Amino acid sequence: MVGEVAAERPRDAELMMCRLGLDGEEPETLMLMGARFGVSRDRARQLYTRAVGAMVRQALATGVPDLGVFGRRYPVGWGDERLVRALLAETYATDGDIAAQDWAYLKLRLAGHDLQDSKRLAGFVFQRIAGWQQKGRWHLLPAPQPEDAPEDMWNTWLRRIEWGAGTPAALPTLPAGRLDYDDDGRGRMYSEKLGREVTFDTALQARLLRQLDASPRVATFAELPAAVTYELDGGERVHYPTAAATFTDGRTVLVDVLPLAHTALYPQRARAAAARGYAHARGWGWLTWTGSRDGVADLMKRPVDARRENPLANLLAKGPVTWPTLHEHATRTGLDLLDLAALVLRHGWRWERAPFRLSATP
Repeated sequence: MVGEVAAERPRDAELMMCRLGLDGEEPETLMLMGARFGVSRDRARQLYTRAVGAMVRQALATGVPDLGVFGRRYPVGWGDERLVRALLAETYATDGDIAAQDWAYLKLRLAGHDLQDSKRLAGFVFQRIAGWQQKGRWHLLPAPQPEDAPEDMWNTWLRRIEWGAGTPAALPTLPAGRLDYDDDGRGRMYSEKLGREVTFDTALQARLLRQLDASPRVATFAELPAAVTYELDGGERVHYPTAAATFTDGRTVLVDVLPLAHTALYPQRARAAAARGYAHARGWGWLTWTGSRDGVADLMKRPVDARRENPLANLLAKGPVTWPTLHEHATRTGLDLLDLAALVLRHGWRWERAPFRLSATP
């Protein structure tokens, strides 16, 4: 839908892509959006709200595209609690807390909920997230226990780190300069190991930071330790990896947090390549941390039925695949999100989200 808006109102599309993270990047805070468009934070919010409103009104008035998927996922007949739980589960699984309220509102409106109900329920989603952030902000962690179990968190993830060579450079003492570091949309929690608050954008990032803080194997860590510059389609961008940690054996690793399926998105792969190079140049290891039992290497090995893979490969041999074509193929063959991500990584395909485009050419 946003891709179609781009043809007539490119700025509206860019506003929605930046705020919701539809292009594979992280959702942007209103402060960052204001800096990008040269307006105030409040004006960025107004422009985004206007863009979303125009898109929703057009879709509801014309019935194009078919919005049935939203109606089935967030039925008007469901009670408040059930809807809020569904929206929160999706936020924790795939989206950032930064834009959780905007995502919830947009999904509900497209599902047919009226304006006021959508605002009210999206507000509940925001309150739940703000509540757990505040509850955990000053929570003291239990005393660390020896990590001698063979299946503990770091025994598993240490095997996935791509180690650099040479003597590791020291960690920075403070986070890299970021325009919206203190934005009130970001979560905060107290680190006993560092003796100060650390910030995060998602529940998955918070989970990693808590584990770094509690683990006796981690001597120290830093959140947002570097500003990594990378190139995407001829333009220069900046990414801030989630954390860097120094272990008690002296090794250091740069860690970026991503939901498993997002590791296959084209922008994320460009960022990962740049961050890996940055880490190895400093003698650090590199790790994409998904929070699940599987990492990127496991996803690449995921078995996919040939009846799902071969027809898609044949389609891509003829040219790029758009969303309607992929949706029809997935419905017919049972291809799911992780199947798609595995095939993209294995074959080196290019997967973009807004507008959706899958290409055989990197």
